[in-house]
Amino acid sequence: MTFDSKYWAVILGGSSGFGLATAQKLSRHGMNICIVHRDRKGAMKRIEPEFDAIRKTGVELRTFNVNALSQEGMSTVVDDLTAVLSASGGRVRMLLHSIAYGNLKLLAPIPDEKAEAHNARIGQLAERLGVDAGKVQTVIDELFEAGTEALAGVATPAVYKNEDLLHDEDFALTVFSMGTSLASWVHEIWQRDLFCADARILGLTSEGNEVAWRGYAAVSAAKVALEAVARSIAVEYAPYGLRANIVQAGVTDTPALRLIPGNQHLQAAAKMRNPFNRITTPKDVANFVYLMCLDEAAWLTGNIIRVDGGEHISG
Repeated sequence: MTFDSKYWAVILGGSSGFGLATAQKLSRHGMNICIVHRDRKGAMKRIEPEFDAIRKTGVELRTFNVNALSQEGMSTVVDDLTAVLSASGGRVRMLLHSIAYGNLKLLAPIPDEKAEAHNARIGQLAERLGVDAGKVQTVIDELFEAGTEALAGVATPAVYKNEDLLHDEDFALTVFSMGTSLASWVHEIWQRDLFCADARILGLTSEGNEVAWRGYAAVSAAKVALEAVARSIAVEYAPYGLRANIVQAGVTDTPALRLIPGNQHLQAAAKMRNPFNRITTPKDVANFVYLMCLDEAAWLTGNIIRVDGGEHISG
């Protein structure tokens, strides 16, 4: 299936993970791509070949290495899109919010007793085996990192910064960055009359929207805010043809996930309970976003849709 050559996808956070996979998928089906990202100069050596691959599909690609969370950055992108789309008659078919920028701090310090209890368990095991406790822990960690998920409970626990806890400004930054900024982008593009008559607005949430992961409180609040904003967009922008839905992806190995303390433990738990015995991939999510861009998905709006291979329901 090939999309209308005048269709564009605007992807916020499109240089890696879900955003990049979506850009790759949609470009292979003929959709023009606008990627907004924020990366250091050194990272571009990895990113540019990915962008070149998109260009080789024959679609038009415009990329902006700017701060998508600033009015200046947003105006730079939308001004350019306005000029390009006005000249070609193009329209934005899909806006994907895939910004991962926030604070991963604890609300409260982890008691020393937790680490002591873990060390005691390893000590008991080492004593029964007649070997050094440090050696036992090293072997366990090596096997766990190599993919033996069942050892998650005895692998070295995640390391958190007990002295650097969440504050109000951390919440404010994270909730805006990963949540309410979706409304700003929708309004800016809508105000310029760039959306097509049947546009799709998509955002990304996670199981952390209702499960309390350590260090995830600010991001969890942002995800819930994103879901609330999307529901309001679905209702209030419906007269203008916009459909808004949120994708709840399963645990996925992305650069954003790797920043979360204990991410290997999260991946191990997800894989063990997933009925397909693997975690979600960016490609899985990109394939679903593609489906959501089809004409046949027009009656879907205001939903949170799980794309996790059954991870959530396999308690």
